[in-house]
This record gives sequence, structure tokens and C-alpha cells, in this order.
Amino acid sequence: MFRGTRLAPIRYAEPWDETLEARLAALTRPGAKRRVAYLYEQPDATTFRYRVYNMIAALRGDPDIAAAWFADYEIDRLLPLLDRCDAIVVCRVRYNERIGRLLTRAHALGVATVFDVDDLVFDTDYVHLLVDTLALPITPETWDGWFAIVGRTGATLRLCDRVITTNRFLAEKITEFTPGKPVAVIPNFLNAEQLAICERMLGQKQRYGYAVDPPIYLGYFSGTPTHAHDFAILVDALVRLLAADQRLALRLVGHVAPPPKLARFAERIERYPLQDFPNLQRLIGQTELNLVPLQQNAFTNCKSELKYFEAAAIGTATIASPTFAFRQAIEDGVNGWLATAPYWEERIGVALADWGRYREIAEAAVRHAWATYTPEAMAPLVKSVLLRNATAEKTAEARPSAFLP
Repeated sequence: MFRGTRLAPIRYAEPWDETLEARLAALTRPGAKRRVAYLYEQPDATTFRYRVYNMIAALRGDPDIAAAWFADYEIDRLLPLLDRCDAIVVCRVRYNERIGRLLTRAHALGVATVFDVDDLVFDTDYVHLLVDTLALPITPETWDGWFAIVGRTGATLRLCDRVITTNRFLAEKITEFTPGKPVAVIPNFLNAEQLAICERMLGQKQRYGYAVDPPIYLGYFSGTPTHAHDFAILVDALVRLLAADQRLALRLVGHVAPPPKLARFAERIERYPLQDFPNLQRLIGQTELNLVPLQQNAFTNCKSELKYFEAAAIGTATIASPTFAFRQAIEDGVNGWLATAPYWEERIGVALADWGRYREIAEAAVRHAWATYTPEAMAPLVKSVLLRNATAEKTAEARPSAFLP
């Protein structure tokens, strides 16, 4: 483990625990020149955190902008304020009668309506791929449930004026689904709470020159129980590496269980339950190599690079499958490594054999993450995409260049 990076568990309280009254006050704050309302079904630590909470934090950094979020069941409280908004962002919300009423009212008022989506979960043509990739049970209930979720999500998307998403591959899928609808890319990024933890632990690593006291941790961080196929890509490589190198240990976090093949290394495997995001950041920071295996298909190519930049910002190097977003973020051998399915053992071996370069690679990733994936770095793009476009909507100007053709 990195010398000096042992950090006690962090007391966690959801930073988005704002009352409805506080959010209404934030949106109607006197003196604001522009106002943006975000709508999400119900707050959570996944999509809501990246696509709503982090975006609002970036917008609130500008004193001229008022922004707040609302849950689906709070739409009736938002409706009377629509005429004061420049844009409403509907994030991955499944269609229902309340959504239909909200969007109809927004269109009548000339308020820009934007759909934000971070996954290929709007086109029913891909439900079969989604079910297979996530290793879901093949039952009538699975098909009924997922066709309903994806169909209703796509229905809401179609009702919005334009779409924001996380990478250009996913943007192209949106264009295929709704030809001619403007689509813009705003990548996921870190929030202030994560960055505070990164700054603290990164400082320790830098003071010790990234020195490591055995064991060297290989980490796999799973957010949901649907990554069994992804982790399976790694298993044979891990068996051989753990057998060959006694310095190595495996850290598994979230909904992942070591398969029988790894049973003989049980004393070198650390398991943690699903973590809140500050403590997940803490565990990533105590891990030397962040492993991100993904299957190669249209669904996984729509995923963002968040597992790279969350590790990079805290000085932990990543080895990832070369899906679209990771190919854009990682320059192989410069700020991380890319590994195709047959070559995971080789790529991990390269990282371990050339450990003298670890600090150089980790620091390159640090510079990239802090220059690219912070609220300060992303705020101009968020404001440009949302508010320049909102002005165009109200004044019938030409579509802004921030949106992809």
C-alpha cells in the first residue's frame, strides 16, 4: 500500500440533503440573471450525483446563475416557477403524466427543455444487449421491466428540445434514435467533496514519493451487482499473477464476490461492501492499480471514463479496457494503460515490471484529472451548453456550436 495513505473511514452525510423550501429559495434567489431547474426521479449516489448534483454545483459557482434540483414527485411545486426559468434539465426520467404536463408547459413558455442521459437506456433496440451485458436473469419479468424502463425513458427524451450526454459515442446513438435533435457532450466530473479527499491523500503520496510498503493492491471497484461478466475478464489473469508474485493483494469493493478460482488466495483478498462516494474515494486512494475491465460492445462504449478520473485525481493509476471513453482519456503507457481482453495479465505485468515509472504515470494522470475533471474546469462548458442554448431557444437564434450536428 502507498506509504502514509491509511485514512480512517469518513463520516458521511449526503451533501444534497436540501429541503424543498431551500431548493425553491435557491432557484428564485433575488439578483440571479439566469435560472436552471434540474429534474430527477429521486436523488441517489449514482447518476444523480454526476449529472445533477455536480452540474448544479458547477453552475452555482457563478453568482449570476440560480440552479436547483427537484424530484419527480415535486413537479407540482416546480410548475408555477417555470416562467422564471431559462432551462429545465430532465435527467434520465421515465415518462409519466407529470413529466408530460411539465414539458408541455415549458414548451408553451419558451423554456428550453433538455434531456440528460448517461447510458444507452432509451432505445428498445438495445434492450437485448443491455440484458446480456448486465448478466440479468432471462425471464418474462426482466423483459417486461426493461422494455418498460427503456421505452418510457426514450419517450421523455423525444419530448425534449435537445439532449446532453457523456461522450460522443453515446451522442451518436442518440442521433440515430432521434435524427436531427441537437446533442451536446458534457463529460462527468468530480465534485468538491471528492477533491478535498484527493488533495489530502495525494499530498501524502507526493511527500513519500509514491513509495509502497507491500502488499501492492490491485483494486476492482464495482458499483452495482451487474458486473459479473466484466470481472470475469480478469479472473484468469489474477489467478496467475497472485500465484507468481507474493507482493500482490486484491481489493474488491462493492457487489462482487471472488469466484472459486481465487479461493486459494483468500488471505490476500480484501472485500468491502458498497461504499458511499467519499469512502470509495478513500479506498481508491489506498490502491496502487485500479483495474477497469469492460466487455466490448455498444452498451459499454457508451459508459463514461469516471473510473479513470476518480482514480487519477488521487494519484492511483488505472488499467482499463479500451472502450470509447477510456481510449479518449488514457494515453497508453503515459497516464495509464489500456488492456484488451486477452492481454490483461501482460498489461498488469508491464505496470509491475516497470514500477520505477509508476510515479511518472500517476502524476501525468493527476495533472490530466485536475485540469479536466473539476467543477472549475467544466463550469464554462456546462454554462455554455445550457444557457447559451436557452437564449437561442427564446430568441429563435441559430443552434449554438456547442451542440453536435
